[in-house]
Amino acid sequence: MCNLYSNRKGPAAILDLARATRNAAGNLEPGNIYPDYAAPIVRTEGADRVLATARWGMPSSRKAILDAATKRADRLRAKGKDIDFDQLLKMEPDGGTTNVRNTSSLHWRRWLTPEHRCLVPFTAFSEPGRDAMGKYRPVWFALDRPEDDPLAFFAGIQMQGWQGVRKIKTGWETADLFAFLTTEPSEPVKSVHPKAMPVILTEPDEIEKWMTAPWEEARRLQKPLPADALQMC
Repeated sequence: MCNLYSNRKGPAAILDLARATRNAAGNLEPGNIYPDYAAPIVRTEGADRVLATARWGMPSSRKAILDAATKRADRLRAKGKDIDFDQLLKMEPDGGTTNVRNTSSLHWRRWLTPEHRCLVPFTAFSEPGRDAMGKYRPVWFALDRPEDDPLAFFAGIQMQGWQGVRKIKTGWETADLFAFLTTEPSEPVKSVHPKAMPVILTEPDEIEKWMTAPWEEARRLQKPLPADALQMC
């Protein structure tokens, strides 16, 4: 599961490749992007395609939040504490879901229409690997192209104005959120992480289809890149 990627391109390059018409993100600092941090996305706002920022991690399923709140309630009851379960459920932290695979799920289906789709710019992404000592180390991948830091997009979904709790210490907040789709991996990702890789859009027609086409057509983009379209970096 991809939980770390980087973007080293500025607004001009992103606007150009996405055919976006407006920059609402301002200047962008190049660097690595981690879950629940703000990152650039390109989304549709009315008639405009806009470069904006959102936090990485769409809402988790209601069942996942309910299960977590139930377990926390059970622990509190075991300590002899009285609880208001409705309030506890409302304030249950949701760290967000970064990657989306099962697009047939009712939870995700509501965000698969064009107005909720987005493009997530990246220049490299990582999958979890291990060194010779068995310690975690990220293995990085980028498009196998001659230019430095070639830009592409993950096929993303987004929502604006989410309200809830990410962390207990920060409490209730409002935020724009995003995540991106995954699919079965191709090489060289498959040798490092055989379960999944991000859905990557590299061609103008793919970008347009993702942002505008009905889901029956756009869903065909949820597939891996051809083998060796990526390189380890």
